[in-house]
Amino acid sequence: MGKASKDKRDIYYRKAKEEGWRARSAFKLLQIDQEFDIFQGVKRVVDLCAAPGSWSQVLSRNLYVPAKQSPDFKEGDLPLIVAIDLQPMAPIEGVIQVQGDITNARTAEVVIRHFDGCKADLVVCDGAPDVTGLHDMDEFVQSQLILAALTIVTHVLKVGGKFVAKIFRGKDTSLLYCQLKLFFSQVTFAKPKSSRNSSIEAFAVCENYSPPEGFKEEDLYHLLEKVGTPSGADDLDCRSGWLEGPNKVYIPFLACGDLSGYDSDRSYPLPSTEGGSYRSLDPVQPPIAPPYKTALEMKKASSHGASVDTIRPSADS
Repeated sequence: MGKASKDKRDIYYRKAKEEGWRARSAFKLLQIDQEFDIFQGVKRVVDLCAAPGSWSQVLSRNLYVPAKQSPDFKEGDLPLIVAIDLQPMAPIEGVIQVQGDITNARTAEVVIRHFDGCKADLVVCDGAPDVTGLHDMDEFVQSQLILAALTIVTHVLKVGGKFVAKIFRGKDTSLLYCQLKLFFSQVTFAKPKSSRNSSIEAFAVCENYSPPEGFKEEDLYHLLEKVGTPSGADDLDCRSGWLEGPNKVYIPFLACGDLSGYDSDRSYPLPSTEGGSYRSLDPVQPPIAPPYKTALEMKKASSHGASVDTIRPSADS
C-alpha cells in the first residue's frame, strides 16, 4: 500500500508530517492538554517510554521553547524535560535523554539529579507493548506496563503532581482505576479525538498525586495487590470481578479534542498541488536504532547465506 493511500486514510498521520511531529500520537497529548490543562504551571516533566519522541516534541514546543523565547528569559528558569526510553532517539531541543529502564529505581535517581534534587510536576507515558490482537492479553500487559511506570512515578512525582498514561480498555479496567485512585485524588479516562474509535486505547489522566499516609516506595506492589483483594491480604486474588454488582465502580470517561474536528476513522481527500499530483512527505524522524533492526540484519544475512549455499557446487559434482 502506497504512502499516499495511508495519507488519505489517516488524516492525523498526514498532519503530523506536515506540522513536523515525529508521530501522530503528538495530537493525542495536545488534545488531552486542551481538555485538562495539564501543562499549566509545569516546570519539571518526565516522558516515559519516550521514543520516537513525539510527546517530548509536544513538551518542548509547549513548555521549553515558549519559555526560552520569552523576553523575561533566564537560564535557570527554563522548564526541565527528561525523556526516558530503552531505545535511543534523535535529539529534541530542551529535552534531556536518559536511556534506561523505567522499572529501575536507579533511573529515578538519575531523573532527580537532573532536577537538582527536586521532583517532577508532570509525568507522561505513551508506552505500549507490541499488540497481539488478543484484547484480554493486550489489556493485561498494558496494565502491567502502567503499574511498572508507577514504580518511577512514586519516586519522582511531587505531591499534587499529574500523571498521564496510555491504557487499553477491557474487563479489568475497573481494577486499574482503583489502583490509580490509591495515589491520585482524581482519575479520568479520556479518549482523544485523534485516537481511533476502533481502538481499545484510551488515556488515564491522574491529577493531584497524594500517596497513602506512611507510604513507602518499596511497598508499592503489596499495596496494589490489596486493591484486588476484597477479603484481605490472605486472599491475593487480583481480579476486578468483585468490583461489579453492588460494588460496581463507575469510571469517569471523557472524549477530548475538538469533536467537530478531524475524524481519525475517516478518509479525507488529498490536497491538490500546483503540479496537479499529490506528493507524500517522508516521516519527520525515522527511528535511529529500532528494536527490529537486529532482526532485519539477521534475516538479510540468513537470506544471503541461503543464496550462496544454493549456488555452491556439491562434493559429488
